[in-house]
Amino acid sequence: MDKPADPNRRARGFALYVGLDEQKAQELGLPLKDLVSHLKAELEKVAPGASSHASIALAPEGTAGDDLEIVRLALHDPGKLAALKKKQDTEPAPGVTIDISRKRVVIGGEPVGLTYREFELIQFLVLREGQTVPREAIIDHLWDPEDSEAPNLRTIDVHIRRMRQKLEPYSEIVRTVRGAGYRFDRHADVTIVFGQAPSPDVVV
Repeated sequence: MDKPADPNRRARGFALYVGLDEQKAQELGLPLKDLVSHLKAELEKVAPGASSHASIALAPEGTAGDDLEIVRLALHDPGKLAALKKKQDTEPAPGVTIDISRKRVVIGGEPVGLTYREFELIQFLVLREGQTVPREAIIDHLWDPEDSEAPNLRTIDVHIRRMRQKLEPYSEIVRTVRGAGYRFDRHADVTIVFGQAPSPDVVV
């Protein structure tokens, strides 16, 4: 490990990111939690007394990309986040980008004028990607029951419709499941950025 350039600082440890899909680990006969335990035990052997912390990074099913890159993003690696931010600022992604950390949606490089509530609504569905979410669950999670402006089962459809209009030509990413609720479906033109939002990880 290189020494910090600042002489007033000293290294206090290191972070090791491991990109390994859970299914691949199972095929190797070593579940991720067992692998983490094994590595922590090895660390204790070579560096007795060293403290350690490990997290298993989770990502929605079907998330595209290199395992290691996804892990670095999910666990908020500062270097990866800085590189991603620079790329986003200089090379807007085509299609629609839903940026959870910045609480914004961008289509073709242009920010979409979603209201606070509209963004909360699409974020709620994005974080439950592929799941059909009942109208009741949306209302219960996003509105206080004492809120005089809380929608009912009929008016929640109005909120969804207004949000969809702003997502054109990608309104189909929020689908109506007749008689059941709504579902977020991702396709090739959709990019989800978690950034510095609360990490979807499991501490082990």
